[in-house]
Amino acid sequence: MNTLVLEPDLKDRALIEQTLKHYGHQAIFIDTSEQAWLPIQRGEINFMIADWDTSDARTLQFIPRLRAAKSFGHVYILLLTAKGGDEDLAPSGADDVLRKPLILQELKTRIALGERMTSMANTLAEARDQLDNMAMYDSLTGMLNRSAFYRQAQGELERARRTSHPFSIIALDIDNFKALNEEYGPEIGDDVLRIVSQSIRENSRPYDCIGRWTGDEFMIALVGVIGSDAEKLTERIMTGIRSIKITDKKDNHLNVRLSGGVAAISHIGTSTEMEPIIQQARQAMARAKEAGGNRIFLAYV
Repeated sequence: MNTLVLEPDLKDRALIEQTLKHYGHQAIFIDTSEQAWLPIQRGEINFMIADWDTSDARTLQFIPRLRAAKSFGHVYILLLTAKGGDEDLAPSGADDVLRKPLILQELKTRIALGERMTSMANTLAEARDQLDNMAMYDSLTGMLNRSAFYRQAQGELERARRTSHPFSIIALDIDNFKALNEEYGPEIGDDVLRIVSQSIRENSRPYDCIGRWTGDEFMIALVGVIGSDAEKLTERIMTGIRSIKITDKKDNHLNVRLSGGVAAISHIGTSTEMEPIIQQARQAMARAKEAGGNRIFLAYV
């Protein structure tokens, strides 16, 4: 772990460097608090030791400025000070304060404590990211789940409203998914869903908003795409599915086909809402299935 050290005293620097090496840390010495910003911004630093009395950290309000910069992760800061008053022992924003002159064993203890706290913070951040992903993504297909898709599609609709661009929703459904599930079992059904979702991503634009709506139904929200262009994208996806050889464990070919419904709107007004557009796309998709499936129906909203 890299540790920033803002300590003008050469004797204390040597002691700090020796202690950090003991814990396998790399000491990066800086002369001013301004030199700390770049490595922190790059995400290279989450532990810092600074002298509160002789560096410019106090006069330049470094810690309050760092804590106010919400875009950075938390940097654990151990302050060194010879001051004895309560107000000096708890400077604003520091995680820990160590009295000078430095004693090797106490310095080791505080650095070990900072390392544990930093490790815990990193573990919590990773767990939080995993929970966020679980809340947003469908565990089977890796696509946005229904609620996350709806939120992101709402944002896409607002973007289309601001830029006066058209907007389309594509609804896709596997025509014979229920029959496949009943004949080959849910394990094969899950494989089909994973393969179909991967093909949808591969045949869509990298920046398109794509989600699993429910069961074997998928949604795509498109800004700047209207009518025939949305139909072409849908046809490309369906052709991609038809070109994939999907088999069961006995190498029996599974005939997987999609039905698509497109709801397109050329002008986004102040009263335009997402729900009616989605329902129009789903209704168009239902009509495509009723007409025999493996086709696309288009509706203008």
